[in-house]
Amino acid sequence: MTEGFKSKDIILHAQKKFLGKVTNKNVIKLFIDERNANVLDNLYRLAKIYTGNKKESEKLTKNLIKIIVKLGILSRNDQFDSNELKLAENFKEKFRELIMITVSFYDIEFSYDKNYLLSYLFKCRDMLKELTKRHLTDKSLFRIDKIFDFFSNPKFLDSVFIKRDIELAETMHILINGLKELLDRDL
Repeated sequence: MTEGFKSKDIILHAQKKFLGKVTNKNVIKLFIDERNANVLDNLYRLAKIYTGNKKESEKLTKNLIKIIVKLGILSRNDQFDSNELKLAENFKEKFRELIMITVSFYDIEFSYDKNYLLSYLFKCRDMLKELTKRHLTDKSLFRIDKIFDFFSNPKFLDSVFIKRDIELAETMHILINGLKELLDRDL
């Protein structure tokens, strides 16, 4: 009898701890395919152009990657209970809708509705935090807040959807095409 000792728990803890220390491309490739990596690269470019701050943009992108990979680790190790699995499916559906709304607002002139988009961003953030609160540290939950704080900034949203900045518009166009490809492939 193992008396409470579970190798699987130690392995999961080690994987999450390892991820916190390492974010090299080989580890990331286990959880993020090339298409998704291209979308993340374009999110980085968009953030860098908007903020003018390379360090802040890198931190945002690293936080995104860490959360994505941690979710992958939790999922692959069957760490979600039945309620969390339902919540994960709901989050996935809501996040897909968020991407579809984003693409639509970008493609259809004058359709951008900031408040509608913000409501979806907040719903996704809340669902993701609810899904992960039992599994992630406060530091990781704070990362989720930081990610959604950036993307739900009304000035940022206006700048990418009202298309005044040529550099932002070019990067956003590339990003939108990447998102369309992910939607088409149901990734």
